[in-house]
Amino acid sequence: MDMEEFYSRQLQCLLGQVRKPDEIAMEASRRHWDGIAKPIAGLGEMERLITKIAGIQGTADVNIDRKAVIVFCADHGVTKEGVTQTDSSVTAIVTENFAKGIASVNRMAEVAGATVIPVDIGVAADIREPGVRNSKIAYGSANLRREPAMTMEQAMEAIHIGIGIAGEMKSAGYDLLAAGEMGIGNTTTSSAVASVLLNRPVDVMTGRGAGLTSEGLKRKIRAIEKAIEMNRPDAEDALDVLAKVGGFDLAGLAGVYLGGAYYRLPVVIDGFISAVAALAAVRLCPVSREYMLASHVSKEPGTQMILDELGMSASLTCDMCLGEGTGAVAFLPVLEMALEVYQKMSTFSENNIEDYEELGDK
Repeated sequence: MDMEEFYSRQLQCLLGQVRKPDEIAMEASRRHWDGIAKPIAGLGEMERLITKIAGIQGTADVNIDRKAVIVFCADHGVTKEGVTQTDSSVTAIVTENFAKGIASVNRMAEVAGATVIPVDIGVAADIREPGVRNSKIAYGSANLRREPAMTMEQAMEAIHIGIGIAGEMKSAGYDLLAAGEMGIGNTTTSSAVASVLLNRPVDVMTGRGAGLTSEGLKRKIRAIEKAIEMNRPDAEDALDVLAKVGGFDLAGLAGVYLGGAYYRLPVVIDGFISAVAALAAVRLCPVSREYMLASHVSKEPGTQMILDELGMSASLTCDMCLGEGTGAVAFLPVLEMALEVYQKMSTFSENNIEDYEELGDK
């Protein structure tokens, strides 16, 4: 048995064991919310998300004390086509900054009480900074404009790395994960994957990334169109799409979502790139959607379309396009505030107040 077949069998076995969240725990959570001394559903989506986490964790006693941001770092051969403002050397610099604790997501995660875990899954340089997890598959993906971005074996290896990290986080006692990424050129690969999976025109799904000029955006769109035309990814096969026009970071992120579903960990979606990986994961395992939480709508044009496809609504609209998991981290305090009400606010009976009823329209 070759490695590709081995990975494929392992993945099929794992995905076949994913089950829906615990409906009994969710119903207990809803009853608890309705008993708190406030208008029913007064916190709206915040209540529904805490209840969703209850189903994921299998208990109405929700806990999100330990949180981690998993940041997949990888380079992309398509940068050779002039689709980015900077070259790939920036990926290595920022990857090391994650470990040094000086990147944007580190500053925000400190406030949110989350641990940042950078993963080198395909940076085009040797990363020597202590604190970066070395899961390198290759020194960057191939140029998808000229050939498939990855082999099928590499794509499945990246997915298994993500699944494995989710399992390690569960074993280490983490309660919630956030999905982040870093890689010059990854809005190009994400736009390509999204265009194929959603069957939408490339120019509709493609934005300026980290600040392209109008001419640069045209080059980016042309490169993606040519890549799809040449590689002919199968829209009905998310693995094929990831391998042909994706990247190591996208596949790794998809693995974290799948691992979250398997190990029963909620995973917070970040922005566009993170959402594309979530869509790929749902195409591979539809139930995995029940283990995801949307954080914000990013500045990239395809984000809302992907969330619509996933049947999710994001609570924040901050016009962000930074990546790194920063949007997901910005959302964590919202969940913490909701949980504070859920856990510590008194009930109607404790206040000698008659319970509110959901009367609806007469």
